[in-house]
Amino acid sequence: MEKEREPVRRPGGRAARVRATVHQAVADLVGDRGYGNFTVGDVATRAGVADSSIYRRWGNLEALLSDVAATRLAATSPAPDTGSLEGDLRTYAATAARDIAGPDGTAILRLAISLSNSGQPGLEARDAFLAERTRQLQVMLDRARDRGEHPPDVLQVLDLILSPMYLRILFGTGPLTPAYVDELVDRLLILRTATGG
Repeated sequence: MEKEREPVRRPGGRAARVRATVHQAVADLVGDRGYGNFTVGDVATRAGVADSSIYRRWGNLEALLSDVAATRLAATSPAPDTGSLEGDLRTYAATAARDIAGPDGTAILRLAISLSNSGQPGLEARDAFLAERTRQLQVMLDRARDRGEHPPDVLQVLDLILSPMYLRILFGTGPLTPAYVDELVDRLLILRTATGG
């Protein structure tokens, strides 16, 4: 008797493709029109899916926008492990700069800020992003401490490396050049040395 075949399960599959397409459509629309200037219908048209697919999966536009912001902002590479605190900080800063200045980086960052002022789903997206960034940084800093180095705390990395990059992109005060990103890391390392870290 021939054994009945089980269906082959594909990782991701159609649902993952639809989610990725809808997320990209949102990022494109935020970049083109800004927050609050498009509807679920606009997203569906841009993504090539039915409105009902979006409503079924996310319920409303606000929930979709929060999902996009939380997913895109939290999706970064693992904390680098170059063998030194300085190398890890430089690699992490360069990766973060590429993410922020990338094709969707500014749009997603603006979306997250807009959502954080719009109520609970937006606050949850913001909190998820901050928790993931903090977790990544803490892994990197704990690794440096285990090697016998004296790393800064997470808030110092956020204040002196990430925050200036976000502000520069949001306000358009200049590009995130490799020299600028290295300068931010240099400032943190100098502060750490000056304070006995």
